Amino acid sequence: MQRGSCRYDYMAYKYEFPGGKIEEGETKEEALSRELKEEIDINVTISNEQHFMTVEHVYPDFTIKMYSYICEVQSKDIVCKEHIDYKWLKCNQLGDLDWAVADIPIVKELESLKRI
Repeated sequence: MQRGSCRYDYMAYKYEFPGGKIEEGETKEEALSRELKEEIDINVTISNEQHFMTVEHVYPDFTIKMYSYICEVQSKDIVCKEHIDYKWLKCNQLGDLDWAVADIPIVKELESLKRI
């Protein structure tokens, strides 16, 4: 997903994996499922066994901790509700995009996999 303009110049127009904040009472998996529905209008059931990796990154204005998951989707048809663009790519194509810095460790790990 590609961000549009935002208050942090270093994040503007960067690509990122969709997701968001965990609300009180939610599991990490429930939060991601909710965020995917809210941000791109897809339904996904996510389990703890699908956890891929966790990334912590300190940006100049905030710190982020991301829990990433490998998920199957029923349809690749999405709606950009909060982003300006999106791409469906194979792992070996991920490096072609300008990623948000916090997402780069996930990109690198995915690039090292041959099965996805």
